Amino acid sequence: MEYRKLNSAGLSIPVLSFGTATFGGGNDFFKSWGNTDVKEATRLVDLCLEHGINFFDTANVYSKGLSEEILGAAIKGKRNKILLSTKSTFPMGDGPNDYSSSRHAIMKACDESLRRLGTDHIDLYYMHGFDALTPVEETLRALDDLITAGKISYIGCSNFSGWHLMKSLSASEKYGFSKYVTNQAYYSLAGREFEWELMPLGLDQKVSTIVWSPLAGGALSGKITRKNPPTPGTRAAAMDFVISSKDERLYNIVDVLYQVAEEVGKTVAQVALNWVLQRATVTSIVIGARNEKQLIENFGAVGWKLSADHIKKLDTVSATKPIYPFWHQKQFPMLGHI
Repeated sequence: MEYRKLNSAGLSIPVLSFGTATFGGGNDFFKSWGNTDVKEATRLVDLCLEHGINFFDTANVYSKGLSEEILGAAIKGKRNKILLSTKSTFPMGDGPNDYSSSRHAIMKACDESLRRLGTDHIDLYYMHGFDALTPVEETLRALDDLITAGKISYIGCSNFSGWHLMKSLSASEKYGFSKYVTNQAYYSLAGREFEWELMPLGLDQKVSTIVWSPLAGGALSGKITRKNPPTPGTRAAAMDFVISSKDERLYNIVDVLYQVAEEVGKTVAQVALNWVLQRATVTSIVIGARNEKQLIENFGAVGWKLSADHIKKLDTVSATKPIYPFWHQKQFPMLGHI
C-alpha cells in the first residue's frame, strides 16, 4: 500500500482510507448505503489491515452515532495499529446546541465520539461543514485546546467553500492556533468543480485533500449504465444529487471508463479511483464497501498508474465548463492553471 505524507504535517496516511458510513444503517438514507453490523465490520477492518490500509473514517452524524459505535467495536484491541478520523458540526439532536461548531458543541461532540469509538484520542478531527453563525476564532481555539488536551492530533475541514477555508487558515496564522491540514471534499470524474477553487487553494496553502465519494455515489462503479440505471432504494439512487442518473454526461463518462478499463485490464471502478489518485493535492481517497468483494475490488485501484493518453481521454469526456469568475480567469496566463 502506498502512503503519502500530509502536505503541511508529518503524518503519513495510506492512499486508500476506509469510510464507515455503511456501518449501522440507522435511518432510511443510511440504510440505502448499507447496514453493516459489528461482525461484518470487524471482518472488513481486518481485511483493510491485511492490505496495509490502517486509516478509518467516520462521523458522529452517520446513523446518529451508530457508525462510530460499530467501528469502535470492530477495532477493539487494534487501536495501536490504526488511524481514526471522525467529524462533527451537523445536528445530533433537536436542541439549539445539538449542532454547530461552537466551543460548547465541539467539546461535547468530541467527548461523545471518543466514548462511542472506545478510544482516548482521535487522530484527525473534522469540522463536517462550515458554521457561519460561529466565529472561526471560537471554533479554532476549541480545536486547539482539544489538541493540547491530547484528545485529537490533527484537524481538518470538510465541505467548506474556498473562502471558508482561507478565512480559517488566516485566523490560525494570526492567533497561533493549529490549522486545518486536510480538506475532505467531494471530487470525481463526474464532479470536477473542486478544481476551480479548492484545488488551487490546497496547492497554495499546502492543504492535503482527502476525497469522499470518488465514485460519485456509486455512479462510476461500473454498475450504472444507460441500459442499467440506478435501482430505487440503492445507494446510487439515494446519491442522485451528486450527479443525476438522467444526465447524458454521466453515461458519456461511463462509456470512456469502460473503454479505458478494457485497455488497461482493470475494472471501471479501479480506473475511476486511479484517476482521482493522480490529481493535484490528493493524499487519500475514502472508499466504502458493503461486502468483502467490493472492498477487495477497490484495493486494485493502487499499485499502477493510468497513462497520460488515458488520463487525457478521461479529462476530455468529463470536462465541465467553469462558472464565473473561473471561466474568465482561465483566459489569462498570468493567473496560472493546474
